[in-house]
Amino acid sequence: MKIGCPKEIKPQEFRVGMTPSAVREAVNHGHDVFVETGAGDGAGFSDADYNAAGATILATAEEVFAKAEMIVKVKEPQAVERKRLRRGQVLFTYLHLAPDPEQTSDLLASGVTAIAYETVTDDRGGLPLLAPMSEVAGRLAPQVGAWTLQKANGGRGVLLGGVPGVLPAKVLVIGGGVVGTHAARVAAGMGADVTVIDRSVNRLRYLDDVFGRDFKNAYADATTTLDLAREADLIIGAVLIPGAAAPKLIKKYQLKLLKPGAALVDVAIDQGGCFETSRATTHQDPIYEVDGIMHYCVANMPGAVARTSTLALGNATMPFMLALADKGWKRACAEDKHLLAGLNVHDGKLTYAAVGQALGLPTVAAASVLD
Repeated sequence: MKIGCPKEIKPQEFRVGMTPSAVREAVNHGHDVFVETGAGDGAGFSDADYNAAGATILATAEEVFAKAEMIVKVKEPQAVERKRLRRGQVLFTYLHLAPDPEQTSDLLASGVTAIAYETVTDDRGGLPLLAPMSEVAGRLAPQVGAWTLQKANGGRGVLLGGVPGVLPAKVLVIGGGVVGTHAARVAAGMGADVTVIDRSVNRLRYLDDVFGRDFKNAYADATTTLDLAREADLIIGAVLIPGAAAPKLIKKYQLKLLKPGAALVDVAIDQGGCFETSRATTHQDPIYEVDGIMHYCVANMPGAVARTSTLALGNATMPFMLALADKGWKRACAEDKHLLAGLNVHDGKLTYAAVGQALGLPTVAAASVLD
């Protein structure tokens, strides 16, 4: 198969879809890999690294899209990239379609077969291609939250860990999954007073068993969520419903009940955000204020640590990328129900029910397009 890896063009996105190691594996499997020049610069991989791994370096993204049977990326294709997609081509990347009707419409019109990292599953009910970036974003969230809380950035001027004689900041983590667990661990390690809330009692039991001495937890009913939010200096939104739009857990009218200068870090912004006042921002202009509350809503947080993120993502995606290339997408999906769960769009049809529900569009069962 001919595999293409273009340079990411989303603002301040420094990750790359394939590492040189992934290229070498693909080439060793008999595939041709085309990499756009400079694609790996932001993650510390040079054209020479890719060349040594067996890739062909192309001068433009247009050439990569034109030659490739499968495009491997990191972020959802931007408008100019979507125009380059064609019927019969496979797109393997993060999509986050539920809050993005324009992208969904363009992908359906293109006829492309689009497989989303974020909806590929595993035998444990997890999301193995989302997990590494969730781990990165979770660990970054207290770090960027601490920065947002600095007075010069409009925050409360509170140090997460406090100092002798001064209490630490209170941190509320909404969601006890991968993002929330990593965020809570790091925030607690910084010395903050941390509480994690979740609606799964089994998950809360797990958190208590493993991290009971590090942070507290509580059941996330509406009353408890608001009570804890009112006390918090930093609130980290870490709620995920696979493939679907994130629920709005703090409403605009509730902002006036929070501490002035409190910080909201919305890690769920790729899925529309879990605060009603969230809107996507960039690393270049990451924070904004609404009713005295600071919001950090960067839609590609892991891009800030591009090398770590690229290596972590590459480790996770490589086996699936090789399966798609070795077997073709139909056979690969037919033989792996977890990869089939990643199929969101095929030949003008939407194949992921949660996206259709979010956007009010008809869907077909993913398995039905394998015939």
